[in-house]
Parts: sequence; structure tokens; C-alpha cells
Amino acid sequence: MPKEIAVPTQPDFFVAYLTDLPWKDQRETMERPFFSLSKNKRTEPIEYTSPDGKVWVKVSASMEYGMATIWDADILIWAASQLVNLIEQGHTEIPRTLRFAPYDLLKALGRDPRGKRSYELLRAALDRLTHTAVKTNVRSDGVKKTASFHWLDSWKEIVDERTKQSRGMEITLPDWLYRGVLMRGGVLSLHPDYFQLTGGFERWLYRVARKHGGMQDSGFFISLPTLYEKSGSDGLYRRFKYELRKIVERDELPEYHLAWIEETAGGEPSLHMVRRSKLHPTDPAFRWEHKRDRRTPIECL
Repeated sequence: MPKEIAVPTQPDFFVAYLTDLPWKDQRETMERPFFSLSKNKRTEPIEYTSPDGKVWVKVSASMEYGMATIWDADILIWAASQLVNLIEQGHTEIPRTLRFAPYDLLKALGRDPRGKRSYELLRAALDRLTHTAVKTNVRSDGVKKTASFHWLDSWKEIVDERTKQSRGMEITLPDWLYRGVLMRGGVLSLHPDYFQLTGGFERWLYRVARKHGGMQDSGFFISLPTLYEKSGSDGLYRRFKYELRKIVERDELPEYHLAWIEETAGGEPSLHMVRRSKLHPTDPAFRWEHKRDRRTPIECL
């Protein structure tokens, strides 16, 4: 289990300029149902309890803004990547507040940084992150400890009154996420192609595979009912099963190959998640080509 390290002194804020950093994701957010997987507005809460009853997550949406989505989480990944970069550069003062040009953030996430619509969508995402309430005992370390927070403590924007153009934005991360990024083993690297995945289920499956599959030679097996519960999906199980089957058939996830295992104990299918680089070179999935070589491993902390 990741160990928490001493939290460095926090300066008031950090101005983020770099847009081509290695991507880092907070590992505890990758397998639990913390985000909506749909672009449609979701107000129904997520309530998840692990099969052994030890871990639970509750996510409540704002009726006005809806629940934060897995696409909104890109902003948190960007922020985590900025913090990790500061740590790797030897900085001893790590902020919870980041200032940035929205153009740079949109460009880094592979979104159109020029259109007015992109800025409107960015503001909407920041609102959802700020108003989505999370309550969980993840990271309780064997004691009864509950954390309650929003994905962003706050966000601000400076707008030129004359031109109406944005002159910069500022976000403040919650303490739970901030400490999760800073603790030892608290982040995992993401393949850049993650941001090219358009489906919510695809994005979530990649994060689950990245969290569980790792570098294991044999990969990782997980049943569909367990995946369904972990997804927090508000759709029917049979629809979830149908969508996953299509994703497996396309086999387009970066780094990881998915295989559908039809016959398992209990009568429900399972998924086998394995890193493509661990497959035999003659396996068709080993030589998958899409945008860039998706077998390329990324260094982990």
C-alpha cells in the first residue's frame, strides 16, 4: 500500500507553463467509481462498496451542474502531472493551487485551444469538479477514517473587461487528492494515447488495466459483474456487458490487450487484461498499431 510522505511546505500558487509533461494519474482514483462515464448530465449519486465490504465510495452530483465526468478528470491528471514534475525537479515547496493559461491546458489535453466552445466546455468542467461531492474511506490504512471533499476546492478566472478574453485561470486541489499525488507510489504513468480515447467505458477500462495489469507477465483477470460494480454505471448490466464486448472486439486500448473469457465460475464472463509487450511477438495483438506504438511502456514512479 502506498505510504504517505511528509507534505512539503505549500507556496501560495504555482504558474504552470509546461504542456508536454509525462502524464501521471493518482492511482486510487483509477479503479473505483469516482466519475460519471457518460457525457450526458448525471445527477444520480454513485454508491459503491467493495465485495469484502471494506472500501466504499459515495459521489453526489450537483443538480445544477451534474456529476464530474471521466473527461473532466483530465484536468486533475494534468494537475497531478504538474506536481510530480515539481517533485522530480527537486522543489521542496509544492502548491495546491495552480495558475495557467486555458489555451495551454486545452492544448495539452489535445482539445481545440482556439474555439470559443472549448473555453465554455472547460468552464463547465471546472464547475462540475468544484461541485461534485465525494465521501470515501479509500486510503484509511486499516483505521476508521472517512474523507469528504470536492474534486476542486475552487477555481477562478481573470477576464479582460475590455476584450472579454481570458487572461488566466486558477485551480486549487483538495487536500485528499494533493496528498494522494505526493505520497510514495501515489501515481502511475499514463500512455499519451489515453487522451485520444473517446468513450467513457474505454477510458475507464484503460485506467483499471493500468492500475491492476501493471507489468505482470500473466496480466489480470476480473469478472464482468465486479467490473460493473466498480464502474459506477447507472445503466443496466446487460447494456454494460454489450458495450464491453464491443470494446474487447475493437481492442484499441493503449498498452493493454483485452480478451473476453466466456466460461468462468458462476456463469458470467471475465476480462483478461494484459500488457501488449508481454504477449508473444507472433500474437496479432502484440503488433497493434494506432497513432503510435501502443506497446511502448512508460516509466512509473
